[in-house]
Amino acid sequence: MENFRNYYEVLEVERDVSFQDLKKAYRKLALRYHPDRNPGDLTAEEKFKAINEAYGVLSDENKRSQYDQFSDYVRRTGNIGKNGRSGAKKRASSNDYSQYRDFDRFVEDMLNRPNAKVRVEDPKEAYRPGTTKTAYTVGATGKTTVERPPRATTVAPPRRRDIEARLTLPLEKAYLGGRERIRLEDGRSLEVDMPPGMVNAQRVRLKGQGIGGGDLYLKITLQPHSFFQLQGFDLFCQIPLTPSEAILGGAIEVPTIDGPVKMNLPGGVKAGQRLRLSSKGYLKTDGTRGDQLVEVQVVLPSEVSPQERELYEQLRLIETFNPRHNLGV
Repeated sequence: MENFRNYYEVLEVERDVSFQDLKKAYRKLALRYHPDRNPGDLTAEEKFKAINEAYGVLSDENKRSQYDQFSDYVRRTGNIGKNGRSGAKKRASSNDYSQYRDFDRFVEDMLNRPNAKVRVEDPKEAYRPGTTKTAYTVGATGKTTVERPPRATTVAPPRRRDIEARLTLPLEKAYLGGRERIRLEDGRSLEVDMPPGMVNAQRVRLKGQGIGGGDLYLKITLQPHSFFQLQGFDLFCQIPLTPSEAILGGAIEVPTIDGPVKMNLPGGVKAGQRLRLSSKGYLKTDGTRGDQLVEVQVVLPSEVSPQERELYEQLRLIETFNPRHNLGV
């Protein structure tokens, strides 16, 4: 098939790549080829589009499965024959791929990926319950309404005008970037290529999508996260520890924006003490990353087992530490 695209090669990963490694590969390539970093470079722009298309499929478990099955079909049957049919006998199943004349048709139909970068849809149809599209609804300021005179046969087009709309994104979505579907208040549905590492108040320009051919600027707002706090380019979090973990130290699992990692605790950490995971923070504009700051919280159990209580009793008899020896009274 002439226009078949190997998404694994596009993202420079193996077919059995894990989801976490897939995200890392996407982020690296998206930063390298993003149009904002390669102004006027059409090759980089096309590469960026291919990277987003590949990641949009492989990052979705269901779409990735369909893509893998279709890839196997293409390798097994070779080029699509006349009228889009292969020489193989058509299978009576939902996975009969012989109906597709080319790869783009498969992407459109099976993966629900329209070719058009900007589309105007019936909002009730495009966002009816049960659809799998991701959508963000944004409202614009600076919008001009032109009313048609009762008996006029023509209406002068609105003058060119830029408008701004606020787009609120989850932290992970802003961190990864990628192609997102948004819906404007006027009913238009747009697909937007978001750069990785977006921050509060950053603006994304959509050329020609304003009023009368003006531009639309999306002003980014990051949703508060339940676990992470963005402090500059560092990500701050709090990790609860048991008393034994705080005293003895050792390896614990810590969530990061890329997924869980192992962190080695030094023995004798104190409540409120901050530890640092280097280069596990947010993306900077130069492609490097901040750090993740991990604040330790020592948590006491509300209940203990009889065996634990016995061990605590033994510890009380032999412990030498007295935190009240220098109260000064």
